[in-house]
Amino acid sequence: MDAPSAPSPPPVLPRPPALARRSPEPPAPSPVPTRHSEVSAFRTDLERLRFSPYFGRLSAVTQVVPQSGVGPVMHNRLTHSLKVSAVARVIAANLAARQAAHLDHAHGRTPEDDPVGAELVRLGGCDTVVSQAAAHAHDLGHPPFGHLGERVLDRVARTSLGLPEGFEGNAQTFRILTRLDTLGREEPGLNLTAAVRASVLKYPWTRGAWAGVGLRSLPVDERPRGVGTQPETGAEKFSAYALEAEEMDAVLAAHPAVAQGMQTLDCAIMDLADDIAYAVHDLDDFVRAGVLQHAPVAGEFRAWLADDGALAHADAESLSARWRSPGASLELLWRGLAYKDPWIAAREVFAEAVERVSTELAEGLLARPYDGGGMSERAVSAFTNRWIDRLRSSIVVDARPHVRSGHIRLDQRAWHEVAVLKFVHSRFVLDLPELAQNQRGQARVIEDLALAFDAWLCDPHDRTRAPRRLLEWVDEATEATFALASRRPELLSGDRGEEGLRRQGRARAILDYVSSLTDQQALATHASLTGRVPLPTR
Repeated sequence: MDAPSAPSPPPVLPRPPALARRSPEPPAPSPVPTRHSEVSAFRTDLERLRFSPYFGRLSAVTQVVPQSGVGPVMHNRLTHSLKVSAVARVIAANLAARQAAHLDHAHGRTPEDDPVGAELVRLGGCDTVVSQAAAHAHDLGHPPFGHLGERVLDRVARTSLGLPEGFEGNAQTFRILTRLDTLGREEPGLNLTAAVRASVLKYPWTRGAWAGVGLRSLPVDERPRGVGTQPETGAEKFSAYALEAEEMDAVLAAHPAVAQGMQTLDCAIMDLADDIAYAVHDLDDFVRAGVLQHAPVAGEFRAWLADDGALAHADAESLSARWRSPGASLELLWRGLAYKDPWIAAREVFAEAVERVSTELAEGLLARPYDGGGMSERAVSAFTNRWIDRLRSSIVVDARPHVRSGHIRLDQRAWHEVAVLKFVHSRFVLDLPELAQNQRGQARVIEDLALAFDAWLCDPHDRTRAPRRLLEWVDEATEATFALASRRPELLSGDRGEEGLRRQGRARAILDYVSSLTDQQALATHASLTGRVPLPTR
């Protein structure tokens, strides 16, 4: 009788298309895709991101709350990205273990199969390094002052600079990775693998792809997130400008098992990790800075939980008019969730989430004022760790996700809890009058910068003295705009005459330049352009 043959090594998850780079690189030791070569390629991408000046710049871009003299250093976009990466790594590692378990079963090593692992393999698999790379890259496109700067640049671009496509932080991230950043080579971008480039496409479409689609033209159950709120201009959230639309299509083609309009698995992991880090980690800052106060937070939650039906049956107009009254804002949050996401929203689950956040945050963490001491620090850390563990262990793999969801998502309970935690941000931080006053000044800075650079570039007598990088980007963006108009004119919107195309190229370069500044660089540049600082003397 022949001796039993030794088991052959487990099969490798084949992802050669996802390893493809735009430009050739020095040949790897082995041309045959293996698990080792795949990991090596993805780690190369991760290191390129870590050494990118755009990544380092995030240390000087505010997350939500500016620096405070109380307690440890506040989060910025860089520390936020690192925490998103840590959360993404754990989620991806847990899912990758289930993939491996399925492959072991397929090879006869285990008696039982894991249907979740089988589904992950069918969809192309996830990778811990790719998920980390996505987390590192996800905020690269944030302009100075974060989401505020994003909104201002979008408005100014569409109303004053002749660029209907506007500005969007996610699309700017993809543009940085594929066009603006450089490895010191002639080719643009970081030359990342298709897997990593696809992993930042949270909204895998252009703004124009959804132009004209609104509440009446398409039911909410058929509209992805970020689509339908501005039908006249297109998608509110999108991950590629027209100039990078063909590149987006090319990297998505490397993931044929993922349905059109859906995120890749690594991208979905990054998106979840971003939500978790934002919902929980940013509360650290709000507590330490003294922004979150016990009385208003507890009052809001107590009023909604104690409601005898008056809030639930109040008409929307009266609720909106008295949104500052305790309980009214939470009721408006519930109605918004129920309208946008009826596929998962349930009032009883929402009530449980409100109860839990009220107990642990309003009546727990905030019941004792933060004083910077060890006990206060331990309380904040314990709250954060408990919630991070709770949320990252609440992951669902969905073979047939809703159009507003993804293949990897939070379960129903955790989804509601994240919504309530985010509500605390918007209601008790972003709506603060003192923060709003500061943000109005920041908005003025961003608008003035964009318009001032546009005026400078249109000055025939002084244009050549504009910043060299800006002039180079104007030439490159204008050339790319004309090339796209010749090759794929349907991707462009607005004036497509010669002067209109030149204006669009100039506007895109201005947005690239202003959005690449840090908060302090924006303030200093604004001061010098407006003559508010003394001119240097010789």
